Amino acid sequence: MHREVTFSHSCLRNQIRTRYSRPNGRRILLDAIREFGQSGAILLLGIAVGAAWIAAIVAPNTSYDRLKDGPADGHVRTLLKSASDPIAVMLLVAGALAILGGALVAGIMALVSALGFFINRWLLPDAATSKSTDDSGGKTQRVLAVSMTLIFTLVAAIGAVLAVFGL
Repeated sequence: MHREVTFSHSCLRNQIRTRYSRPNGRRILLDAIREFGQSGAILLLGIAVGAAWIAAIVAPNTSYDRLKDGPADGHVRTLLKSASDPIAVMLLVAGALAILGGALVAGIMALVSALGFFINRWLLPDAATSKSTDDSGGKTQRVLAVSMTLIFTLVAAIGAVLAVFGL
């Protein structure tokens, strides 16, 4: 009887060793880090896409509906310029989390999109500095900034879909 208890005790100890040994523990930890990175990237990419959509489509349409052309133009410039920085930072963090989570292609797309938003910030001058007699240059810059915002929003949205699939 004593042998039987000892045998079952050692069997249980071997099961515990094999189940919770270091290689399996590391695998569990790496899986948790991977899931955290991938989920965080999906969340931040979704938030960035939503914020960019509001900054590029919703708010300018409302501005031009409610304000006259001059104040609406200034509002859209200020909005695009001030929204580009937080969106770019979200995309940088999302790219890092996606790469940490193993979604390499999604991470690269998020980083490229972040670079696009930083470029968009530098492209668009303030409304106060762009006052001139010929406003065609300012309007072209604003249209280009809105277009770049939409293009890089699409890149970020594709990155979010790829992050969902872990690519």
